[in-house]
Amino acid sequence: MNIVMGALITLGVTAFTVTAMLLVRRRAPEGSYFSDGDRASGVFGVLATGFSVLLGFIIFLAFQSYDQARSGAETEAVTVAQQVQTAQFLPADVREELTGELVCYARAVVGVEWPRMQDGTLGDAFNPWGPALFETIDTVEPQTAVEQSAYDRWMDQTANREQARIDRVHGAEGLIPLPLWLVLFVISAVIFVYVLFFADSAEGAVTQGLLMGSVTVVITLLLLLLGFFDHPHGDQVGKLEPAAMERTMRIVDAQLTEVDITVTPPCDATGRAD
Repeated sequence: MNIVMGALITLGVTAFTVTAMLLVRRRAPEGSYFSDGDRASGVFGVLATGFSVLLGFIIFLAFQSYDQARSGAETEAVTVAQQVQTAQFLPADVREELTGELVCYARAVVGVEWPRMQDGTLGDAFNPWGPALFETIDTVEPQTAVEQSAYDRWMDQTANREQARIDRVHGAEGLIPLPLWLVLFVISAVIFVYVLFFADSAEGAVTQGLLMGSVTVVITLLLLLLGFFDHPHGDQVGKLEPAAMERTMRIVDAQLTEVDITVTPPCDATGRAD
């Protein structure tokens, strides 16, 4: 959901609730439907406070998951670049193959996995170049101390890359469970109905509209913010994009060119096998 759509939803919901308030106000008694306004205000305070605390806590947890996905994407990209360097110290017969597969891995993250994360269809799918890298490194038998050190380093980096990928794809299909969404919408509806009972024919239309409109805007914006964090991947403002991996791909290409290493990746530009 982009900013324009969010603004339209907020305006639409606010217009609806304010209109409802003004319609109820026409037949409302002076002083609202509550005979004891102070007691009613106290109950409303309990409702609003409980809702805001619950929603704020959920948004905090959702933001943590959002930040975890962002951090995972950056760590994965950095680890891929590090593995390209490590590959150059492994036996000569696998250097080019591993480097090419790493390039394809990065391309697949950008061209295959990210669009599926945006659509929420990634599921349990894995990067196809992960198994290919494992099969290639499985054939390596280090002969020198340098190769043995590079081999051990490669295995550590592989573990880091796989963990970073798990963090990246976390939440791709949504972080907030349906029952929690239902609870939030039900509480929002309860607050809306409760505010309607504050309709007062003695109050001005602007005052009554402001009463309902301010509550509606705050609740709607918070729910939209939660929806933003619920699906962190996308191409809208603030959504997570594969910028880190794209940057890694450019850096790796530049570094390989600088050291006169020619690699022909076994895949197309989107990471699909040739």
